Amino acid sequence: MNYDSIDFEMDDWDEDGEDEVLYESDEFREQNSPVERLPEPIISDDLPVLPLRGVVIYPMMWLPLPIGQERSIRLVEKTLPNNRIIALVTSKNEDVDEPSPGEVHHIGTAAQVHRVLKTPDGTMRLLVQGLERIRLLEYTQEEPFLRARIEIVPEVLEDGLEMEALMRAVQDLFRKLIELEPQMPDELTIMSINVDDGRQLAYLVASSMRLKVADAQALLEMDRVRDKLLRLIQLLKKELEVLELGRKIQSEAQGEMERMQREFFLREQMRAIQKELGEEDEHAADIRELEERIAAAGMSEEAEREAMRELSRMRRMPIQAAEYSVIKTYLDLMVSLPWRTATSDNLDIKHARQVLDEDHYGLAEIKERILEFLAVRKLRSERRKKRAQEPDDVGDKIRREREGLVLCFVGPPGVGKTSLGLSIARAMNRRFIRLALGGIRDEADIRGFRRTYIGAMPGRIIQSLRRIESRNPVFMLDEVDKLGRDFRGDPSSALLEVLDPEQNREFRDHYLDVPFDLSQVLFVTTANVLDTIPPALRDRMEIIQLSSYTEDEKVNIAKGYLVPRQIKENGLRPSEVKLVDDALREIIQGYTREAGVRNLERQIGKVCRKIAAGVAAGEIKRGRTVKRKDVAIYLGKRRFFDEEIEERLENPGVAIGLVWTEAGGDITFFEATRVPGAKGYTLTGQLGEVMKESAQATLSYVRNRAESLGIDPEFFNRSDLHLHIPEGAIPKDGPSAGITMATALASLLTNRPVRPKLGMTGEITLRGKVLPIGGVKEKVLAAARYGLDTVILPRRNESDLDELPEAVRKQMKFVFVNTVDEVLVAALLSNEEADKSGKGELPASAAPAKSSPRRRKQPDAQPVDTRPIITMRPHQE
Repeated sequence: MNYDSIDFEMDDWDEDGEDEVLYESDEFREQNSPVERLPEPIISDDLPVLPLRGVVIYPMMWLPLPIGQERSIRLVEKTLPNNRIIALVTSKNEDVDEPSPGEVHHIGTAAQVHRVLKTPDGTMRLLVQGLERIRLLEYTQEEPFLRARIEIVPEVLEDGLEMEALMRAVQDLFRKLIELEPQMPDELTIMSINVDDGRQLAYLVASSMRLKVADAQALLEMDRVRDKLLRLIQLLKKELEVLELGRKIQSEAQGEMERMQREFFLREQMRAIQKELGEEDEHAADIRELEERIAAAGMSEEAEREAMRELSRMRRMPIQAAEYSVIKTYLDLMVSLPWRTATSDNLDIKHARQVLDEDHYGLAEIKERILEFLAVRKLRSERRKKRAQEPDDVGDKIRREREGLVLCFVGPPGVGKTSLGLSIARAMNRRFIRLALGGIRDEADIRGFRRTYIGAMPGRIIQSLRRIESRNPVFMLDEVDKLGRDFRGDPSSALLEVLDPEQNREFRDHYLDVPFDLSQVLFVTTANVLDTIPPALRDRMEIIQLSSYTEDEKVNIAKGYLVPRQIKENGLRPSEVKLVDDALREIIQGYTREAGVRNLERQIGKVCRKIAAGVAAGEIKRGRTVKRKDVAIYLGKRRFFDEEIEERLENPGVAIGLVWTEAGGDITFFEATRVPGAKGYTLTGQLGEVMKESAQATLSYVRNRAESLGIDPEFFNRSDLHLHIPEGAIPKDGPSAGITMATALASLLTNRPVRPKLGMTGEITLRGKVLPIGGVKEKVLAAARYGLDTVILPRRNESDLDELPEAVRKQMKFVFVNTVDEVLVAALLSNEEADKSGKGELPASAAPAKSSPRRRKQPDAQPVDTRPIITMRPHQE
């Protein structure tokens, strides 16, 4: 216990029954009251120093002072009663038990000790009287206690009206402080009023206030009494503001408590009146209503048991309890969920086919899958009663009968994935709800928060079912490929339970904490790519690919859906605008090159808006027919040109590759050039690691086949090659560009341009084999969209053409190859063809020199047949 740092209140300093009086001064014994003024003692210039912690002693003040440090006790024992005057100075750091000379302030107070009591625990209590302000000049002793030479530092006392005004201001503020502070006795007000000395008033007020040690020491160190009074006025005003604010807060809290008590009494009176009238109070009404709703909700056995348990807890709680509203919110959710509420399925196959055909053009595979699902549901519904009466001869006794269906529509943007969900719901007469999963990173968004958290709520699955009020809706989970994950959990893992037909019959939301049956829900998910969907989640879903639309399909979609919708949205009548087929094809070819139809609808909307503006202004009186030549008037200059492809292929070293992106298939130009150098090979276009490796394999293959291709082998020692893929801001990666890079390099070095309107895709090996690739359907549709008529594919991808629309298969020519040699034969123009067309410029030193000796052929270098090898499918002409 630190006895040198205390809360100095004016306690009774008479000894207790067990205290021993060690010393009493004559003045103290002769005085009736210790606060009367005693004769002025003589202060020596060399005094023992007693450091104090947490307190500042002022002149003319009486104060009890307990001490417990050994050094302080030695000071009292060795100096009293011979020397009753000691120097009291405050320590700079309260945490130091025995401060050194440099750790105490140099301004303190000379004080006279009037009484010393020794307590049973060995500590002492002193009664001291502050005499004068002193300054420590030099320490003359440090052991066994501090001793120093001192000088008296009297304050500068001024007279005049200013001093009188300052004293009155201090007295008024001090009186207000005493009124607000209940611990301060009222006698202090009279004492302060009766003081006519500014110095004494300052020390009286300072010793009675609650001041920080730093403020109290700063007040002691001020030389002018005027400055002390000014500082006291500032401190008094600050303390008054704090006390007034505290009283205001206390008054508001007291008022709130009184309001709550008043409401409690009124509520009790209301309850008594309702009891006399035979009416129910609010609490009983809530309990009765929830009981009725729980009984009518049709919950499962476990859910009803949990609801009744929570209701029992709620019945025993007062309505003012915080947990009362938490339980009530939970039970409100439980009784509002569709435990048994469902819509009746329309299992008419003809009706469903009609609805699907009305809403979507094409998509035969998806429509057939939906009709198959309806057919199975119809048969199972019709034969359920009969099957229940027959013996079950199925060997699988573990797995339950599956009810739901989980479809995953994968395709580029704008091909109708989301709208398909609406059509399915309309065809089946089910309600539809959509949940966007893009950017969700918290597992609790799917499974909910546990009720132990403040502000807990169920997951989005349960919330959506509560809003839709049906246990068998068509539930679309949009953008399932864009789920995130972080330290809060993995939402895709939480979806495993939702989308697994083996588990979702008993889905447990963390907030509900009881099983809820999701097996009747028809889940439909959408995605742009499959790669970002975790394999475990992908395994739970039936994947259905939606490919890009062909030009004919876009024209039919525009005529049947987009144009009528834009006419209606822009306030026009069908008779006021008509877009002919040629105009639609011009918009598709020249203004939109996309996998879906979103940009196409925007351009159609732009045409309709311009016509609507003319109709509204009175400039168009009759219906307007938009023809091919009129499209530029409404949409401006063309943005895409077929001639661009032919122009870029005029020179050797350029080839067209077919690529796959999240937005569907696309084409990319591969450009190669040569500059003087020494075996350098530069790759640009923000290529990924896989594509860089393909480029290195391509160069190695071309160098290996240099002689058979008619390239001087020494050409590579004198040249640097540069392979570039435009649109460098877009990252590119994948192995399927191998044959395209090989073709571009071979075209450059043999001075033979690539055939016009020819695209290709395929992976290359170091020995020149062509390996199969993916995304054939999207790539071929992209080639058709850009006006290409020939596509080179790996032979092992021939079976993938069955997925293409019949119109595209008849429109395109396909070359199936096994080796890069076959690719070059099919892709490059022969020397005669190149000469006739006048295309090409032979790179310097690419052709072998006439004087060079003939090199022996390498074993695997076979002469290249210059005749084109085009493998046609049997049904094509």
